[in-house]
Amino acid sequence: MTCDFMDNLSRKQRSYCMSMIRSKNTKPERIVHTILKKLKIKHIMHPKIKGSSDIVVPKEKIAIFINGCFWHKCPKCFKPPKSNKEYWIPKIKRNVQRDKENIKILKRSGYKTIVLWEHEIK
Repeated sequence: MTCDFMDNLSRKQRSYCMSMIRSKNTKPERIVHTILKKLKIKHIMHPKIKGSSDIVVPKEKIAIFINGCFWHKCPKCFKPPKSNKEYWIPKIKRNVQRDKENIKILKRSGYKTIVLWEHEIK
């Protein structure tokens, strides 16, 4: 696979850097998980349901999304990338669009949805 953009890192370095970016069990997710556990709220992390939220509280039918401010374009603190914009801007737009679609899917299934931003959890 080749990329259409110039990279200042080797393939091996880029692969390592990208492998360090977690999509599951991020620090904000672990913080929310710990809070829910302490409050004795039964929940499921990364449930296999349509709409793919990060956490579900089945009894209350609540779906929780924990969004990284950069990856999901936080309205409060998003800063556009300074380099490789041709790659990042469309990727982030796709993330935002997918988020909207996932929320619609879950609401149609009767879930209440909550979006927590990374900066709110810190």
